[in-house]
Amino acid sequence: MTDAFTLMNPGPINVHPRVREALANSPDQCHREHEYLDMQSRVRAKLVEVFGVADDYDAVLVSGSGTAAMEMMVSSAAGEGVLVLDNGVYGDRLAQMAEVHGVRTKRLTADWQARHDPAAVEAALEDGIDTIALVHHETTTGLLNDVPAIAEVAHRTGRRLLVDSVSGLAGETFDFDAVAPTAVCCTANKCIEGLPGVSFVLLRKGTALTKRSVYFDMANQLAKQEAGGTPFTPAIQVTAAFEAALDVLAEETVAGRIARYGRASAAIRGHMADLGLALLLPDAQLSKTITCARLPEGVAYDQIHTRMREDGFVLYAGQGDLGRIAFRVANMGQISDERLADFGVALKRAIS
Repeated sequence: MTDAFTLMNPGPINVHPRVREALANSPDQCHREHEYLDMQSRVRAKLVEVFGVADDYDAVLVSGSGTAAMEMMVSSAAGEGVLVLDNGVYGDRLAQMAEVHGVRTKRLTADWQARHDPAAVEAALEDGIDTIALVHHETTTGLLNDVPAIAEVAHRTGRRLLVDSVSGLAGETFDFDAVAPTAVCCTANKCIEGLPGVSFVLLRKGTALTKRSVYFDMANQLAKQEAGGTPFTPAIQVTAAFEAALDVLAEETVAGRIARYGRASAAIRGHMADLGLALLLPDAQLSKTITCARLPEGVAYDQIHTRMREDGFVLYAGQGDLGRIAFRVANMGQISDERLADFGVALKRAIS
């Protein structure tokens, strides 16, 4: 079986053959029987092991996209009031979730091409705001927020810290010892290189949680999973693929994967530089997995997208108003050096 396209969108991604095989070979089974429940326990254990946080964090699984884990984290782990750092689509989504679940919400907005200033974050804190929530890797532009600097503010002022690292974990450095987040959400189908349909939260042990939802009640999910059960019907076969992806990640190591992604993004940016394409962000803010480039004058994104698809590549438009001036190329997943070289040739044709 060969991939129809090289997916250079930020998830879903091209996966290792072992991940596809695990999906295909997962038998029909009941989620109340030990075959699934043993696998669920293994996946939870492998998650905290691969990120080196088994002593301090519990992994809580939820069936759904990364947005499901984000909503479970926000609805359950936010305190009475949350300061949401919004500099992109996913910061805005954090704020929307907090508002929907009745959490007192204050937004601190920044330009989509700028990081949040820690001094401004501290100045925005007020009585009744006991939580800070931010995005690690803002997929809107490929911008990395300065999570350690924001964490320093959170810890010094006694606030909880919730981090959306859906596009970050296993693709970008995340120092759990230094950041010490209350909770981090992520998904199987980005840098961990699994398939869509299961996501998770890494929750600091002993964190008091609030019930604001039925499906996204993290305390209930955690209690059931810790007891060897599950409150709802999970995505069984996708979880089997997730376990295979975690095994591949453990063999490569998180550091090894970050390094591979760094080499891939450097190759992509080299091709763009050769073609005279300008990047949207300065080097200091760039992630290792998403490159947002400005559209050449007189070339629409639809032309680039159509021609790249003809050559077997899938790209992403810029989000929101950025769609008029920029496009995004991701390098998460299994992309060979040969395909990265082919990308440069295809992109030259696409913008000509």
